[in-house]
Amino acid sequence: MAELTRFYNTFQPKHYEIYLDIDRESKRISGKTTITGTAKSETIAIHQKDLMISAVQADEQDVTFMVDRDADAIRIELPKSGETKVTITYTTVLTDTMMGIYPSYYEVDGEKKQIIGTQFETNFARQAFPSIDEPEAKATFDLAIKFDEQPGETILANMPEVREANGVHYFDTTVRMSTYLVAFAFGDLQKKETKTTSGVKIGVFATKAHQAKELDFALDIAKRSIEFYEDFYQTPYPLPHSWQLALPDFSAGAMENWGLVTYREAYLLLDPDNTALDTKQVVATVIAHELAHQWFGDLVTMKWWDDLWLNESFANMMEYVAIDALEPDWHIWESFQTADAPAALQRDATDGVQSVHVQVEHPAEIDALFDGAIVYAKGARMLVMVRALIGDEALRAGLKAYFAAHQFGNATGADLWAALGQASGIDVSAIMTSWLEQPGYPVVTAAVVDGQLTLSQQQFFIGDGKEVGRQWAIPLNSNYDAVPAIFKDQSVTIGNYEALREQFGTPFRLNVGNNSHFIVKYDETLLQDILSQSDQLDAISQLQILQDLRLLAEGRQISYAQLVPLLGRFANSHSAVVTAALYRVAVNLKKFVAAHSDEEKALKGLYDQLSQDQLARLGWQDIDGESNDDQLSRPYIINAALYAENPAAIAAAHDIFVAHENDLTSLSAGTRVFILANEMKQFGSADLFNQLLAEYHATSDASYQSDLRAAITSTTDKALIEQLVGKFEDADTIKPQDLRGWFYGLLANEDGQQAAWDWVREEWQWLEDTVGGDMEFTTYITVIANVFKTQTRLDEFKAFFEPKLDTPGLTREIKMDTSVITSRVALVAAEKDAVNAAVAEVTQ
Repeated sequence: MAELTRFYNTFQPKHYEIYLDIDRESKRISGKTTITGTAKSETIAIHQKDLMISAVQADEQDVTFMVDRDADAIRIELPKSGETKVTITYTTVLTDTMMGIYPSYYEVDGEKKQIIGTQFETNFARQAFPSIDEPEAKATFDLAIKFDEQPGETILANMPEVREANGVHYFDTTVRMSTYLVAFAFGDLQKKETKTTSGVKIGVFATKAHQAKELDFALDIAKRSIEFYEDFYQTPYPLPHSWQLALPDFSAGAMENWGLVTYREAYLLLDPDNTALDTKQVVATVIAHELAHQWFGDLVTMKWWDDLWLNESFANMMEYVAIDALEPDWHIWESFQTADAPAALQRDATDGVQSVHVQVEHPAEIDALFDGAIVYAKGARMLVMVRALIGDEALRAGLKAYFAAHQFGNATGADLWAALGQASGIDVSAIMTSWLEQPGYPVVTAAVVDGQLTLSQQQFFIGDGKEVGRQWAIPLNSNYDAVPAIFKDQSVTIGNYEALREQFGTPFRLNVGNNSHFIVKYDETLLQDILSQSDQLDAISQLQILQDLRLLAEGRQISYAQLVPLLGRFANSHSAVVTAALYRVAVNLKKFVAAHSDEEKALKGLYDQLSQDQLARLGWQDIDGESNDDQLSRPYIINAALYAENPAAIAAAHDIFVAHENDLTSLSAGTRVFILANEMKQFGSADLFNQLLAEYHATSDASYQSDLRAAITSTTDKALIEQLVGKFEDADTIKPQDLRGWFYGLLANEDGQQAAWDWVREEWQWLEDTVGGDMEFTTYITVIANVFKTQTRLDEFKAFFEPKLDTPGLTREIKMDTSVITSRVALVAAEKDAVNAAVAEVTQ
């Protein structure tokens, strides 16, 4: 594929007039786009993809043009350079790829229906209208849409509708914005509206397959998020409305289209009467993330896709800042510590991982940039570090200046650092460059050498890694103020350890708060001192002990066997973050045992030991007035007890199922998935399989659907597994947007793994044709790498994927995931006996 040429260099649009006539019945679109702009030469290129161009005019005169399909271009010969008005007439089709303009399918009372929506990020606006489809090419837009309208239908766009004439809906002129943020949708929708204190209209829209009450939670969070950001950014929301729309078919999680944010139904709608707390937290943070983008990403946009992190990392941090302000009792930063932080640390330790800031030119590589663990989670950790360094006052002042300087325009990472540096008086850029431009992160070794407390840094790898001498400017955040605030050197001596220990009176620790992106390897003296007082540490510090030791074991710097006897001391914590960290370690022990082996039986005994007291304390049902920690811990404990095959737990889960089997939706959402999965595993039948599949098809509750999927894919029946795989390509049963979850569930099931692996190899071309344009396509490879742990599977993985190494957009993922499986296989071979011996010893 040829390198991408920036079309903006030859033609710079100022304004678009876009007319679309959309016929859902025939899936045909007739369009006419007029672009007013400045041509820098007489030969220009305008983006298109799969458009059938019938005429091109410049200043109302026909001109010569040529469609270059390989370059997604219309190449146009103009009579002159300078100010010009280019009009392009064309036809195209509604896609079924969830990109461009596409239909979403759903049912109401058994009747199949559809609504039309858009998804233009990264570069799919060109499938809808000819444009300079690059983020720097900001312009204003006038949108006029005609469609095969039925009575009562609603049409939405970035801006309010100003008039309707002869079936054509005309929308107000947008502010200056990038093409990928243009959006519209229409169909039979319900809505709920409110207003912010500053007068911005807030609306939530969904199909009528949902109960009206499912819109309430999102409406409240959206309203309060906009109000929060207007205050925090000290910059008004720049549009008259903020619509939130749930689309039944949506490839991403959500998309920050300016004024018309689109979401998967799972990330916007929920039943306020029966939704687990962690699901509410996810929905709230997704909404807050997208609304953070209305300023950071929409008002000020990255200049090119290499600064994608600038949008996503910032919104990822701000979702937590906002929800922590709106719902302080949730302690939402704890979720950051159990989700984003470990995801970033795990992914970023694999050699070959992308840096946060990545040079990119090929169109296929742009979509491959969306590595959630790096661009979102690691990038957010970088910004959390900055926030901790400069404080909220400087952060807000810097952002206000940044928005004022770049509003309705574009910016780079350097522009942000300059604004924050000026506001704080700290050279933010100097600190951040080492983190953003280099892949990976350091392990800081803390040791007592000849009586002296010494620190050293070196890049940390899981699996083989090439040491190239990278160093970072590390905010150490020590509890000893003798330690430098920023550690830039390879090593440093702090001073006499005994004197320091006496002076500070507490075990020596680094990265207090776990906000900096590194891990610590303490020598035996320092580690034992910390562990001797671990019960006196706060929850994040206890999480950090388990996190860092787990990663060191993954990186073969210590043995996993050393972790096994430590687990019991954290097993009865009343903190959800400690429980989450504990079971992350425990789950990792599963790779050392084969299914149905004596070693697995012993491991299940360990799980029983770890969970039994907590299960007795917490019980099976939510309790009125209980703490959030207890609500969030219960799922870990029940899952552990059921994996342990504790007979009392299996019987209790079965009894709860039987009591609710005529109305499974009445099962408590916090524990429902475990009740259903236990029933399928322990008491499964074809009748139960068909009942759950029918429930999946009938419900519009995405949270319930997720629970049903987890249960169905846990079947051990070979005939049912074969039947399920047969439904993978049946979009009426499993929507393409949801297929990855089904595939992963079956692949992670030892009894279903072979069938799932055979399917993905045999049907790869179908998968690529169906979801290949989706920015999450590469994650099918990622989830395979998350499961495989044997040499046989590694050989099969390489045999299948290595021939695809030259496929643009897949190269990095295949290389990285080969490394991930290779390191896991090596770790298991080296440590299996020691780990299983340690498990046997603690369970005797």
